[in-house]
Amino acid sequence: MSATRLTARRAAAVTALAATTVLLAAGAASAHVTVHPESYAKGATDGVLTFRVPNEEDKAFTTKVQVFLPTDHPVLGVLVHPQDGWTAKVTTTKLKTPVKTDDGTITEAASEITFSGGKIGAGEYEDFDVAFGQLPDDTDQLAFKTLQTYSDGKVVRWIEEPTGGDEPENPAPVLKLTAGDAGAVPAPAKTAAATAKATDAGDSTARGLGIAGLVVGVLGLAAAAFALVRGRAARS
Repeated sequence: MSATRLTARRAAAVTALAATTVLLAAGAASAHVTVHPESYAKGATDGVLTFRVPNEEDKAFTTKVQVFLPTDHPVLGVLVHPQDGWTAKVTTTKLKTPVKTDDGTITEAASEITFSGGKIGAGEYEDFDVAFGQLPDDTDQLAFKTLQTYSDGKVVRWIEEPTGGDEPENPAPVLKLTAGDAGAVPAPAKTAAATAKATDAGDSTARGLGIAGLVVGVLGLAAAAFALVRGRAARS
């Protein structure tokens, strides 16, 4: 194989690699439903959980969010925060195993919270705040399986629980429960300003990777062109 053809092939390979890098950077920007803070102490009392729901569709908006609370390790004393444009419905269920507390025995607990009536547009997110009276102290984590319904009828099921390996495709929001002071208040969820700043930083990184990929691609093409011209000149 001639040096000219070898150089051209290498340049093409570099260009393809650069394009792949750009695509991977764009794919890493997807988001999913999360719960904040990420952890609480076991048995924590009088706290707030924030469920952050991003809209991932370009041509549809989110119209309903259903958060399912575990009843094998129930969250007690659930209250929802009024949300402009949204209606919240709390469904309770009878517990298989009643929970004994200082205020008596609890036989029912919230099993589902449905937020409807509002909308989350493309490129937007909504925070839904849920207060609790007490978290369980007999488990290491709580998974809040969530269904997200869009205006076009699509339903995204955020129900997959992590198994210790790679993050599943549609992970459920998971709250870690740690040993510690149940009365301690964890760090609050990121504010909108902090989230916007982090998003801008992520966008800047993605743009930087894209520009770097394009530069490498251009250099690869330039190298190929130079090699072809040099080869023709040598044969003249």
